[in-house]
Amino acid sequence: MFAAGVVFGGAPPAQAADEIVIGLQCDRTGATQVVGVKWCPGYHDYVALVNSKGGIEGHKIRVVEIDHEYKVPPAVEGYERMKKEGAVLIGLYGTPHTYALTQKLTEDRIPGTSPGFGRADATDGTKYPYVFPIAATYWSQGAASVKWAKDQLAGLKGKKIAYLFYDNPAGREPIGVLEDLAGKEGFQLKTFAVPPPGVEMGAQVLDIAQRYRADFVIAHLFGRSPSVSIKELKRVGYPLRKVVSFVWGSAEADILAAGGFAVAEGYAGLQFAGVGTDHPVLDEIRAMYKKQGKQPPEEMASTVYYNRGPFVAAVHLEAIRNALRAKKGGKITGEDVKNGFERIKGLSLAGLAPPDFTLTPTDHEGGGWVQIWQVKGGKFVKAADWFREYRDVVQKHVKESK
Repeated sequence: MFAAGVVFGGAPPAQAADEIVIGLQCDRTGATQVVGVKWCPGYHDYVALVNSKGGIEGHKIRVVEIDHEYKVPPAVEGYERMKKEGAVLIGLYGTPHTYALTQKLTEDRIPGTSPGFGRADATDGTKYPYVFPIAATYWSQGAASVKWAKDQLAGLKGKKIAYLFYDNPAGREPIGVLEDLAGKEGFQLKTFAVPPPGVEMGAQVLDIAQRYRADFVIAHLFGRSPSVSIKELKRVGYPLRKVVSFVWGSAEADILAAGGFAVAEGYAGLQFAGVGTDHPVLDEIRAMYKKQGKQPPEEMASTVYYNRGPFVAAVHLEAIRNALRAKKGGKITGEDVKNGFERIKGLSLAGLAPPDFTLTPTDHEGGGWVQIWQVKGGKFVKAADWFREYRDVVQKHVKESK
């Protein structure tokens, strides 16, 4: 699927002199569509909101989207099409896809973002100047999960922690950090791999609950897998209050697919963007639709994945704004936008982004901040406000990465 702006299908319009093109990769029909069908509309809505106010520094933004179905070859092909369209920035989607495109982005001097996924070593912009995680990487998520487990168990020494993960590069990436933290905190770590497509994990869950007898479970699953894990853990009687999920298993869509909030009581998940409907930027999007005589899109109700769209779009447009302000005339390049990312300082989205969100040439991650939201009383409740933990361990891995 190919899309220009927010209109899907058909030939893309010729590039206007005053417009700036962004390439957005998405999965609306593949293995992780549960994310893409919420996140990507949120991205387009934020761009439409900004365009309705005159764009960025007088320039309208055109988004060229491709649905790669969470497959690498279409992502690579889509990137080349986006490049031909004149894209000065690529919103990546998927860890294998980020690895596949890293060299191309670097050679073409076009920045790509990988919020909450991708390669954690790209935190260091001196090593990977054109890849920007812009949100907590899997290394930071692993560290935050251990901190949450420690708080819930009142200490980790002598405890048994299970790591239940989707067996691909994304799932395996945090293992080194978790192993280091096991040594640091004195807990036993055992890993439980779930082979693709990630919908069969009865044996692993049974092992976690009845043979290993884990004191806590850290889950890193995505697509349909998180809902399956909730159902399986519930089936064997494992208390969901002793489970914390990485950011791709922590949404309303995951809970509903597992049977609803009543089934998932106690289940907790990391978040890198604000959750819920009470955010000023969301009010503005709803007002935009009302002005057009339309109802707000139903995707907005799935706040976890939808809200990440405006967050990512806001970071993208701030980088473009910085690039335009630094280079008069509007003819900005990917390199200009890359420099614009590295000049983002104190970006505020009134709770939708971590406080004082900042990127630098040596920190493309933005600090690695997360929140914890937990299912309580039939809804998500904020259980921990923005925090990060074990930065020494995370930075050691960033520094030692090749």
